Amino acid sequence: MQTPVHQTPALEVVDPPKLKVEPLEAASSLRMLAYEALKRAITQMDIYGSTTEFRLDERQLSETLGVSRTPIREAMTVLEQEGFVRSVPRRGIFVVRKTKREILDLIVVWAALEAMAARLAATHASDGEIAGLRRLFHEFEAQPLASHMNEYSEANIAFHQAVIRMGGCRLIVDMTENLFLHMRAIRAVSVRQENRHEISMREHMAIIDALETRDPDLAERLVREHTMGLAAHVERHGVFPE
Repeated sequence: MQTPVHQTPALEVVDPPKLKVEPLEAASSLRMLAYEALKRAITQMDIYGSTTEFRLDERQLSETLGVSRTPIREAMTVLEQEGFVRSVPRRGIFVVRKTKREILDLIVVWAALEAMAARLAATHASDGEIAGLRRLFHEFEAQPLASHMNEYSEANIAFHQAVIRMGGCRLIVDMTENLFLHMRAIRAVSVRQENRHEISMREHMAIIDALETRDPDLAERLVREHTMGLAAHVERHGVFPE
């Protein structure tokens, strides 16, 4: 009797991510403008929404941005130093996609930093800032989240950015700036899986409640548990490079 062979389910074929860049205006530092434009475009990409590697075409970027290749190359050098892109000999420059292990480590670091920011925010944030968190989700309270996933994903990301800022610690803001590139992409893809968006919404509301009641212990714990819940979700369901 032959042992049945278990086949791995085929991955869903999805369109590759898009890089949206706009022409640059003339200025004294084209390298800095190119760097900022490319970093902004990479940050807005759905990096993990596809298993396809994304190669940056220097010639195409030069034409799109309306500058020579020199500032593009200089910008790429800085972006590679910051870990946003990587240069592969004889193949080109690619947007960095973290491995699953790296992503889990990144989430742990983010959980620690955002939890402390939430603790600080519970004490220092203004009533208006906290109210602004609740307004981010007003439009989703009377309609199914599943039909507005792109909008909810953006609100979700804005929520976490706001909590970091509201903590009022400049160093935490600076430390999370580059982490956010990957956290944004991870949250964007994970919120569409299983019922993660519904869990996320409930947990966001509980965090806002803790901030409104000025309970730093509870706010810190809820934010940490929320983000570590993302880590558990990625561990179970995430399809990322190995």
